[in-house]
Amino acid sequence: PTPWQSGLQPDAEDHSGGDGHKGRLCCFSKDPLEDAACWSDSIERLLGCKAGQLAFQEFLRSEYSEENILFWLACEDYKKIKNTPEMISAANRIYSEYVQVEAPRQINIDCGTRANITKNIHEPNLNSFDTAQKLIFSLMARDCYPRFLKSEIYQSVLRKAGKS
Repeated sequence: PTPWQSGLQPDAEDHSGGDGHKGRLCCFSKDPLEDAACWSDSIERLLGCKAGQLAFQEFLRSEYSEENILFWLACEDYKKIKNTPEMISAANRIYSEYVQVEAPRQINIDCGTRANITKNIHEPNLNSFDTAQKLIFSLMARDCYPRFLKSEIYQSVLRKAGKS
């Protein structure tokens, strides 16, 4: 089954997105399929739902650009880390997987951003990847997200939601 058919529940975390509204960006249904209609409101709503993240990831995989959502999600998890040894380990993992030149899932960021991360990777902090994450988010928002909304993947989710 596809990720949103597997009984996956939407995130219950606060993804207010800085708009002053507390609570999830997802709709409040128990069925992730019912949330699918809300995903077209904004990329923030889409990424605020676990099922939305998975559907978008599947779409990006089909476009050979899955590294973007994976990097963005890794950065979201990274910002929640509380202890320094874990932060250092996670920073090195993110760097070697997505940022360094010739990384297995190298993201498309400018050389200045990449150089700044490289320069500071030995003393990481919670903001180490912020600039790169914002660049990737902007890329997904302006380029990938509009195509996702027109994609067969999203249209299929909407059709299934209409039948539930």
